[in-house]
Amino acid sequence: MAESCSSTRVAVRDLPLMADIGINPDEIGTLQPLVVSVTLLVDPVTQDMLGATIDYRRVHELALTLAGKRIGLIETFGAELARSCLAFDRVRQAEVTIDKPRALPSGMASVTISMSR
Repeated sequence: MAESCSSTRVAVRDLPLMADIGINPDEIGTLQPLVVSVTLLVDPVTQDMLGATIDYRRVHELALTLAGKRIGLIETFGAELARSCLAFDRVRQAEVTIDKPRALPSGMASVTISMSR
């Protein structure tokens, strides 16, 4: 029996960003670190060419653009990034995890958003 690929996952993981994010008065106007990971479920790649998949650099650019905006919640950041990734033709599902290292005195605040079309 011939093998076939039913899906491909493309990921950009552990991307460090600085963003004006948070709802507390001491957070507003202050850049804080975020760690962003994106996993995209894309159509199977059938050709050995960039046009057959997703360019990681485009995902990176989307995250950088969002980091340049004032956003209150990491949930909003994650949802906006997931929506932007779904705009790529080949993407069927986007999962975005945002970690906010300084949100708690110890441990890690994190949110994961999954969207599909």
